[in-house]
Amino acid sequence: MLRNINPLLSPDLLHVLRAMGHGDSIVLADANFPAEGLGPRCLRADGVDASAMLDAVLSVMPLDVFVDDPAVCMQVVGDADTLPEAVADFQRIIQDVADAPRPIQSIERFAFYERAKSAFAVVQTGERRLYGNIILTKGVIE
Repeated sequence: MLRNINPLLSPDLLHVLRAMGHGDSIVLADANFPAEGLGPRCLRADGVDASAMLDAVLSVMPLDVFVDDPAVCMQVVGDADTLPEAVADFQRIIQDVADAPRPIQSIERFAFYERAKSAFAVVQTGERRLYGNIILTKGVIE
C-alpha cells in the first residue's frame, strides 16, 4: 500500500498513468464500451463505477490546459443536447478534483470511438449508466 494514493488505482493503472506523456489520452469506459476491440491496452476495473475511477485518476493526473477539450464524452445518439446522468456527474468531479477544471466537450458516438482508438489506454469500468465514458488528455505538472 502507498500513502495518499486512491486504492482504486491498481499497480497496472498507476504504471500507465505515469508512463503517459503530455498530450496522451486515456479512456475511462463503461461496461458496455467495446474496449478490447479498439486497439489500445485495456485495463479492467469491473467492480468500480466510472465516477469513482474518474475521481481516482484526477487525484494524480493533471488535465491538459493547452487543448480546448481535455475531457470529452460521447453524445447521446439521436439527441446530442441531452446530458446523461453520468456526464453530469463527471463534470461535478472535474470541478471538484481537477487542478484546472474545464467544461466537458461532447462528440458523436463514432467520432468518440475513433478518438478512443488513439488513446494510450482504456480502463474498462463496471459502470452501468449509459454514456458513462470519458476521454481525458494528460497535462503537465508545473
